[in-house]
Amino acid sequence: MKKTKKIETAAELKMIKKVESGKYKSLSKKDFEKEKARFQKIAANTLKRKSINIRVIESDIEKIKAIAMEEGIPYQTFITSILHKVATGKLVGAVL
Repeated sequence: MKKTKKIETAAELKMIKKVESGKYKSLSKKDFEKEKARFQKIAANTLKRKSINIRVIESDIEKIKAIAMEEGIPYQTFITSILHKVATGKLVGAVL
């Protein structure tokens, strides 16, 4: 039995209606590969990562690991997410 994804937002519903009404057309395989390569290049240039080494209080790391475990993600990914949210202004004055 195939599982269907629940539609979460009005934007998703709007997109589905546009696809079903024929407003969007499939790309040819050649055009798809061209667009895919273009977006991969954009992503590679946008999402460059740099490794850093920092010293953190051990009890803070343990708390962060516990929160990450509750979220179901590795703690390094959780820390990266927090840093990104702070850097982009999406996390201001939050209490973890």
